This record gives sequence, structure tokens and C-alpha cells, in this order.
Amino acid sequence: MKIEQKIILSNAFHVGLIVLIGFFAFQNLNNVLTKLRFVEIADDLNASFLEMRLSEKNYFLYRDSASLDDIQQNVSKTGQSIESVRNDIIRAIGQPHLNELKDYLSRYSTIVEAIRADSTFSTESALKLRSEGKKLKEFSETITQLERKQVNDILTESKNILIYSFWAILLLAVAVSHVISQKILKSLRKIENVAKSVSEGNFHATESERSNDEFGALIDAVNTMAEELSHREDQLIQSKKLASLGILTAGVAHELTNPLNNISMIAQTYAEVYDNLDKDQKIDFMNKVESETERIREIVKNLLDFSKPKEAVLKTENINQTVQNTLKLMNNTLEISNIEIIMSLGKHLLPVMIDAHQIQQVLVNIITNAVQAMPATGTLFIGTRQRDTGHIEITVKDSGKGIPPEYVSHIFDPFFSTKGEGGTGLGLSVSYGIIRNHHGDIRVESKVGVGTTFTIELPVLKGEEKTDEQRT
Repeated sequence: MKIEQKIILSNAFHVGLIVLIGFFAFQNLNNVLTKLRFVEIADDLNASFLEMRLSEKNYFLYRDSASLDDIQQNVSKTGQSIESVRNDIIRAIGQPHLNELKDYLSRYSTIVEAIRADSTFSTESALKLRSEGKKLKEFSETITQLERKQVNDILTESKNILIYSFWAILLLAVAVSHVISQKILKSLRKIENVAKSVSEGNFHATESERSNDEFGALIDAVNTMAEELSHREDQLIQSKKLASLGILTAGVAHELTNPLNNISMIAQTYAEVYDNLDKDQKIDFMNKVESETERIREIVKNLLDFSKPKEAVLKTENINQTVQNTLKLMNNTLEISNIEIIMSLGKHLLPVMIDAHQIQQVLVNIITNAVQAMPATGTLFIGTRQRDTGHIEITVKDSGKGIPPEYVSHIFDPFFSTKGEGGTGLGLSVSYGIIRNHHGDIRVESKVGVGTTFTIELPVLKGEEKTDEQRT
């Protein structure tokens, strides 16, 4: 179900509850108004009944027949009033009570007429009149009190219903909102995890259960983006390798020239003195040629290994060996740039699980940037050491011009470069992704006019004992 549909359903549920409560409240309010209307009518009737009783007393005390006329007029007036508001009375107290009231009033009227017809005062008739008047008055007061009590009961019940309904709606709203918010937050956490994973250079799609709402579609889109970024990352890594190869080519070409010149000179000398050489001397000449040839083969092999595009293949490696292989690859570039190398490789380092070629790519990027930051001359320090945190630390420090403080926080951002048109801004970004994919960390410290230090941390291979080579 879509989130929009969930929200609409939740709102419809709440609106339904509110309408239902409103209906009950409206019904109770109508009942209250009906009862109050009857109480007003009953008050008027009671006032009329009170006048009748006063007229009764006048008749009993003064034998005033005019009092009987007043009583009959009030009876007639009361009857007309009852008929005029008959429907209101029925709604309030019901037809049986109305009939009972009319019966009391009728009997009372009958006795009054009988007394008026008999000109002589009769004690028995007077007692009957008093008795029926009393019954009529008491019945009216009883009904009035009962209706007032019902009004209070209805108001109390309505109050309780409103209170209970308020808490019920509040709790239901909180519960429904909690359920919906948890579903939304769960999806948001998935997206956050995917985004965080992508920001750390891990472009693998999330394999969590897909929801059938908007967030499911969003996660699909993020996964598609991650897959595309993974593909682009591979292209960037290869592109940066090729860019780095352009820098290395000049150094490698010069590196190859030395053994080739040596081979040429050995061959010329060998041809000139061949007749004067004994067997051992000839073998020595050939050994020199073989040595220089092996030197060329090693240079070409390192260059091909570095440039070869392939998936990351993690193997157990000695980090010192990886650093040394990188320096061999960069050796001539460093010599041409008149840069002094200071190397401090730690002893007894535990092995690491890495792709040696990708780590070489990172080191070549950093060293190349260091060379470009020291255009005339300078010092490059490269060191390794074991950390107590279970990491191997590689430090590359140059004595170049440094990075301005406002640029340091952006140094690993894609396409950010301090070299102007001379840089692509991809080298350190790609390097950052490689290190994060190795579950490591890379950071930079720099001071203008002093130099820059890159620190790489790679996790050691857990449970791995020191090799024989590391123990020596």
C-alpha cells in the first residue's frame, strides 16, 4: 500500500471517529434541549398549579365561590398550554406520562365543576378537591425533578463520552501515527544506509526486503544510481591509471634507456675483444647482458601490472613490499625531480588483505601530487608502522607548498583540484574510494609553506600470525 493511501486511510479512520462522536454529542445535546424545554414548560405548569392551590385555600377559608371560577379558568388555560406544547412534552417524558398528567388534571377539573354545581359547601368535596390538587401538584413536581435529573445525567454522560472519546482518539492517533512513522523511518533508514554506503565508496545495491510504497521505488532508484556509480568508479579508476601512466612514461622511458645503453656497450665491447676472451670472460659478458635484460623485464612487468584493468582481487600482502614496488615504479620520476626519499618501514608488520595494484594506484596518486607540489627539489618521507588499533599505517609526507586550509576539507571531493586546468580532480577522490572499499581510512594534514602529510590506515588480517619473513 502506498504511503499516500496509508495516510488517507488513517485520516479517514480518525474523521470517522470524530463524526461518530459528534453524532452522539449532537444526539445528547438534542436530548438536553428537549428536557430543558420541558422543564421550562413544567415550571409554567407548576406555577399554574400553585395558583390553583392558592385559590383552593381561599375557597376553604372564605367560602368564596369566585375562587372556584379562578381554579376552573386556570385548569382550562393549563389544558390549552399542554395541548400547544404536546409534542415537546411527549419527546421529553413520553405519551404515558402525558396521559397520566392529563388524567390528574381532568379529575381535578371534574371535582371543581361538581363543587361549583353544588351551592352548599361540602367538607367531603373539599377534601376530594384538596387531595386531587395535591396529587396533581406532586405528580408535576416529581416529573419536573425527574427531568432535571435526566438533564444532569445526560450532561454527565456527555462529558464522560467526550473525555473518553478524546483519549481514545488521541491514543489511536498516536498509535496509527507511530506505526506509519516507523514504516516511514524504516524506509528512510534504508535509504540513509544506502546513501552512507555510497558516500563511503561502497556501490553495492542493498538486498533488504523491498516495500511496495514510494520508498521502495526510491530505494530502487538509489540502488540503480549505486550500480551506475560503481560502473563509473571503475571507469574513473582506469582513467586515472592511464593519466598516471602518462606521467610515468617519461620516467620509465629513461629507466629503460640505461639498461639498453649498457647492453649496447657490452655488445660492442664483446665484439671488439671477442678473440682475446677466454670462455669464462665470454660467460661473464653474457651474464651482464642477461642481468640488464632482466632489469628491463622487471620494469616492463611493473608497468603492465600497474596499468592492467581488473576487478579488485584481495590477497594477503606484505604492505612494505607493496610500498617498495611502488617506489620502484616511481624511482626515475623522483630522481629526475631531484627529490630525496626518506623511507622508514616498520618491522614485524602483520599482513593485510588488499588488492596490491589498487593500493599502488593510491600511492602513485599521492606521490605524483607530492612531486608536483615540489617543482624544484624537496624531501619525500614514506613510512609504515603497526598501530594498536589493529591497523597498518602508511605515511607519505612531502615538503611542498602545502594546501590552503579552506581547501583541505574538499581535497577528496570529486572534480576538486588545486591545480587549475592541470588537474582533473579525480585522483584523490578515486583513491578515497579505493581505501574505503578496503575498509580503511585516508586523511590529510597540510600547512602552507611547510608541506602535506597523507595517512592511510588499512586493517590487518585478523587471526593471522606473523610470517617467517616478518619475524626476521
